[in-house]
Amino acid sequence: MAFDDAEKMLLAAEFEDCRPLWYSSNYVFLATLCAPDGAQFAAVYKPLRGESPLWDFPDGSLYKREVAAYELAKLLGWTFVPPTVVREGPEGIGSLQVFVRHDTQSHYFVQRENDELVPQLKRMCAFDYVANNADRKGGHALLDLDGHIWGIDHGLCFHSQYKLRTVIWDWVGDPVPEELLHDIDRARVAIEQRALQAEPLYSLLNDHELAALCSRMNQLIEDGVFPQPGPHRSHPWPLV
Repeated sequence: MAFDDAEKMLLAAEFEDCRPLWYSSNYVFLATLCAPDGAQFAAVYKPLRGESPLWDFPDGSLYKREVAAYELAKLLGWTFVPPTVVREGPEGIGSLQVFVRHDTQSHYFVQRENDELVPQLKRMCAFDYVANNADRKGGHALLDLDGHIWGIDHGLCFHSQYKLRTVIWDWVGDPVPEELLHDIDRARVAIEQRALQAEPLYSLLNDHELAALCSRMNQLIEDGVFPQPGPHRSHPWPLV
């Protein structure tokens, strides 16, 4: 299914069941939904009401950042964040993301040993830098049955201050593939010119966050290499 069609399905489907997913710092639900054509599917629902307050991120903004990560990936042309929308659910407004069936035994530290998967992981690494992902754990990289890696859990992205915390430091100082830099530059121009395809980001992020996003894009293009760990804590915990 095309991503645009998946978004429409997420927005139109009816909630049939909603069960909590444990081991999360916020309230997260695995929902069963029914599309208008009668098809059932699963999605991950993260309501604003279930967000725990954080000292460094604005209250009530995490669900918007989940959706902003999807919109940025789509703007880049990188189809690795599952379709995600803002919508009302049983617990109020929140993000709703297509659930990806995946190999539960495969996480980043397993995937990086497979040379065929490395290009996808490098793309994720570049994304996390420009999105300023403060929580890329190994278990946030899901390998589906077709060998495609999906990135999830992007609620702690897009802070205007440097916050990068990730497990992906394997390619520090290596050149970023030219095709990735080209995509980043194209997306940067679209954001700065407020092109139609970049418009969703303006409703999800504030002006300071968008300016910082473009600044990080410029920095990565100028450096041309994968970043080094910063001056603060650079690894999330737990790692997986």
